Amino acid sequence: MGSETGADRAVRVERVGRVALLEIDNPPVNALGSSVRAEIQAALRALQAEESAGVIAIHSAGRTFSAGADIREFGKPPRAPAMPDLYDEIEASAIPVIAVMQGMALGGGLELALACHARIGIEGLKVGQPEVLIGLLPGAGGTQRLPRLTGVPAALDICLSGRKVPAEEALKLGILDRLEAGETRAVALDAAEAVLSGRLATRRTSEIDLVADPAALEAARDRLRRTQPHLVSPLACVDAIEAAALPLAEGLKVERQRFLDCMDTPQRAGLIHAFFVERAVANVPEKSATPRPLSALGVIGGGTMGSGIATAALLAGLSVTLDEVSDEALARGVSTITRNLDGAVKRGKLAADARDSTLARLTASTEMADLGEADLIIEAVFENMEVKKDIFTRLDKIAKPGAVLASNTSYLNINEIAAATSRPGDVLGLHFFSPAHVMRLLEIVVADRAAPEVVATGFALARRLGKVGVRAGVCDGFIGNRILSHYLKEATYLLMDGASPAQIDRALEDFGFAMGPFRVSDLAGLDIGWAERKRKAPMRPPEERYVPIADVLCEHGWFGRKTGQGYYDYSQDPAPPYPPAMEVIEAERAKAGIVPRSFPDEEIVERYMTAMISEAARVVEDGIALRPADVDAVFLFGYGFPRFRGGPLHYADTLGAAEIVSRIERYAAEDPHYWQVPALLRRMAEDGGSFDDLNRAG
Repeated sequence: MGSETGADRAVRVERVGRVALLEIDNPPVNALGSSVRAEIQAALRALQAEESAGVIAIHSAGRTFSAGADIREFGKPPRAPAMPDLYDEIEASAIPVIAVMQGMALGGGLELALACHARIGIEGLKVGQPEVLIGLLPGAGGTQRLPRLTGVPAALDICLSGRKVPAEEALKLGILDRLEAGETRAVALDAAEAVLSGRLATRRTSEIDLVADPAALEAARDRLRRTQPHLVSPLACVDAIEAAALPLAEGLKVERQRFLDCMDTPQRAGLIHAFFVERAVANVPEKSATPRPLSALGVIGGGTMGSGIATAALLAGLSVTLDEVSDEALARGVSTITRNLDGAVKRGKLAADARDSTLARLTASTEMADLGEADLIIEAVFENMEVKKDIFTRLDKIAKPGAVLASNTSYLNINEIAAATSRPGDVLGLHFFSPAHVMRLLEIVVADRAAPEVVATGFALARRLGKVGVRAGVCDGFIGNRILSHYLKEATYLLMDGASPAQIDRALEDFGFAMGPFRVSDLAGLDIGWAERKRKAPMRPPEERYVPIADVLCEHGWFGRKTGQGYYDYSQDPAPPYPPAMEVIEAERAKAGIVPRSFPDEEIVERYMTAMISEAARVVEDGIALRPADVDAVFLFGYGFPRFRGGPLHYADTLGAAEIVSRIERYAAEDPHYWQVPALLRRMAEDGGSFDDLNRAG
């Protein structure tokens, strides 16, 4: 029989003969916050003083060994024992210490295991060092102990990708000494007995000689400079791994300095904000409502968007009925879905032997009546209000009671669509982003009469599909496209006034955007924006400045990539500016009597971002977004906003409301209609408030 102490603590010690079992129990993910570290240290020191334990086995309660540090402590004054100091103490222990890991061992959790003298994994375990994803590097020995076990190339891969490494791979790499099946405590006890009997060898990582690999280090640096030129932490991580060739104490000093260098950057704050944003958006008024059943999905429309939605649902294990108006259109949709699934197999997102069974859950039909048993039906046809209202009127008679009826509209009024049914409480918007089976954002647009459980079902679908669901109110364009429509006007004003498409794109890509606005427009298809501008033309105020350049390109049939020409010429790779399009720009400037002026890249970024922030502030002020974090999530996951900047409103806080107001007032001298200070920004500038204050209040 064993004896146990500290039953009410986060770290419990159980004695079984000469074995001491240390169980970490800090739900939900056994984060290693300061109090947990202190308890581990106290238990270790007590056992050392007793001198009766022959081996110490650290394991954890629950489903996860440890997800690492408590991220909420970042940026606060450190509390002893610091994680690196505790892990050094573990490695130096005269009593062998082993780690037995289940579920996940990430970040500081894996570093805890690396400091132990042997590591045993439970089947299903995944390990990783994801710190680079929040602008940091492993700062508690991960860059020093991991390479000693795996070699430099594998350590670079694990630390720079942030990926989760399956247990089988971790065993091959040398991270694990054994991989076992069974209940964690039992495996820990067996492994400890194996250490006592000499059947399981132990060793200190500090005593392992590392084979230096300067070629791998330089190749990593070269790749990072080309592919991640804006980021600090990946290169700092390479520097730290290089230092693993030094004696451990010296290498740990280099690691610590590089870690502190990263902590001191705006990128770290931006990436941690992005980390929390993804979780904050789930806090919605309807979160306590019970979602409706969700196993069978109906999709109306087999075009690019509808096929992508169907693909995402199939990959998530749902059954899908795809409806189209003709056999030919249906065949195209099924073909697209099939290609999407084949692509998922190639990317490793779907097992090859699961491809056929996944496709078998798809039913194709030209009869809308076949959607009658679907739990949720998503209409994904083109943006025409009358067409959508006709579909929902028909669905009202076809869909079973309690089915959720959703529109994938990008701009149109969901309240008006819901009014075409006798069950407006069952209707909401589900705005997917193309390609729908890849892009993570899903705007969940809440109509005025939508039932709480219907909204909850929308969020349940987002989780099922692995997407980030963001609640949006009803307005033209919702959150993302409303803001997009506004700041794209500024891009066209810059174009009309003298900047070239290539310069504007380059300036914003240098800022960190995945693509500049004119490359994005060419990729999406210039005809999409053209149709939207024609829809809005009757509502355009007479005082609004209008730039017709894109309309003229469309009149020539230059729609971007789909036609081979747009702002750029896609007959060449990389695509250069398309000379006839540049001639159109010059002609339209001349027609408007504009003498082109030059813009420094900094001014382009300043104007573009100020336009984005100003409309985003209005979206928050109008209640279309619940809080600034929701706007940030939309742009991080749907619009290619640089993650290291945290989102447009997190970035706004780095500038300060007073600076943004000053810019708007300065620009208003040339265009008072477009440049207007949002009341929310004005109040923040006067009160010294921030968007982060609003996030905390919400």
